[in-house]
Amino acid sequence: MLKRFKRILLLLVLSAYSLVAAGEGIDIRRASVDVGDEGYVVNADFNIELRSRQEDAINHGLSLYFLVEFEVTRSRWYWLDEKLASQQLRLRLTYQPLTRQYRLSSGALHQNFSSMEEMLRTLSRVRSWLIPGSPDLRTGESYMGALRMRLDLSQLPKPFQVDALTSRDWTLSSDWKRWPFTLSAPVQESVGRPPAQEGLAK
Repeated sequence: MLKRFKRILLLLVLSAYSLVAAGEGIDIRRASVDVGDEGYVVNADFNIELRSRQEDAINHGLSLYFLVEFEVTRSRWYWLDEKLASQQLRLRLTYQPLTRQYRLSSGALHQNFSSMEEMLRTLSRVRSWLIPGSPDLRTGESYMGALRMRLDLSQLPKPFQVDALTSRDWTLSSDWKRWPFTLSAPVQESVGRPPAQEGLAK
């Protein structure tokens, strides 16, 4: 009887831990390759839950960098899959104590928010991210897309990087999401431009 009680208690503890862990992290809710004005683009929706330590770090002036990575490959029966496109989008989260505003930046673009929740909602939506080499992708052919988002630990100050090696508090990453897609419409020759994040303004 005592052994059975201990097993039940252990299962309850593990279930509770799983629920807490499920509320912290990054999940990809939707990802697609669509036709844009200048070529094929990536659109994606994420579910992002920061850990309390990461929220505290932002509120105390530490910048956090998130990296979105995307790849396009084509299968080859006679060799390894061919990588046709690969790109990264780096996004920076900061807090401005003087104005009490949060800021999301992508390159020279940025947008301010009155709360962290608003900033994370915008971070979770990637829109019209132009795929480099779009003209090389052909209508009617099948490809494989791969996408993930993660906290870029290499951008943390050195003391935090050391701490991240031994603490799961800094681990924040989605799994790679892979999906097949077939291009359904031709595109015009694209003009290169930096990746875009919905809602960011100069």
